[in-house]
Amino acid sequence: MSTSTCPRTAGSEITGLLERWSRGDRDALAQLMPIVYARLHALADRAMRRERRDHTLQATALVHEAFLRLADTSPPSWCDRRHFYAVAARVMRRTLVDHARGSAAERRGGGWHRVTLGDPESSRESPVDLLALDEALDELARLDARKARVVELRFFSGLSVAETAEVLAVSKPTVVLDTRLARAWLYSRLRGAVDAG
Repeated sequence: MSTSTCPRTAGSEITGLLERWSRGDRDALAQLMPIVYARLHALADRAMRRERRDHTLQATALVHEAFLRLADTSPPSWCDRRHFYAVAARVMRRTLVDHARGSAAERRGGGWHRVTLGDPESSRESPVDLLALDEALDELARLDARKARVVELRFFSGLSVAETAEVLAVSKPTVVLDTRLARAWLYSRLRGAVDAG
């Protein structure tokens, strides 16, 4: 996404640093890391709580890997801090999925990597296979990109309804409805895959 296609938002220190990073200023990246680290770590911690208990990846490692992946690209075109956190959520999802694939390959395909798709703010557990969820989420993105982004932000990054609404620039009721519809669609799709398998 180029900066020219981004809706303009009020400036902030983070947005200023992101704009400088977009222009290729590597010093801006070094200044940005300590400012966003705590927030990214909190997101990673919430994401890791959704993972199975014996997961070998820790929240700190997830943040570092995600930040390295973000920094390793050619200068990205950031709109603002919301765009940055949305992209960080996607990178964390990819990191978790890549880690799950690597672990499955090491064990020659043995075992599911289970995460929960229940409400991130409740203790209800609804375990699903991470790799199957990733495939279903890609399919949902082709059908309804916003609902897929809501799932990505809420379940992979652990953002609240309010935080997700802010990142996507939609209302909280929209996020609640998208969450319910996306969860129902994903469960139906995942149940169908299990039945077919």
